[in-house]
Amino acid sequence: MDGEVVALDTERFRQATAPYVVEGCPEDFSRLRAEDGGEADLYHAVHGEEGMSCVTATHFARGAMSGVLAGPAAALGAAILPQDGDALIFHEDDRSQLPEELRGSALVIVPTADAFEAAFDTR
Repeated sequence: MDGEVVALDTERFRQATAPYVVEGCPEDFSRLRAEDGGEADLYHAVHGEEGMSCVTATHFARGAMSGVLAGPAAALGAAILPQDGDALIFHEDDRSQLPEELRGSALVIVPTADAFEAAFDTR
């Protein structure tokens, strides 16, 4: 809130990603597979009762997996911070929740595979 990192709801995250999990151990790692066969590796550390402060997606395929990643982020009110590029948010109201240095350049996208990929293609 107000530019500070807020933990994600761990249970809601697990519910949103559960249909796509193909491997789930250790506890802080998941491999997801979308309906088109595309995969992504997720690292999601839980810090006690606070929940998850960060989810990192690596090795993710384009296609349906882009929507699988964007959907839970939008549902949880999270921003996506690409390694290179501007923050991705899903509602203009979320801009004020970002750290000051990310607010001006953040892109508002809809939580779909096409919008997610288009945001990466414009970099």
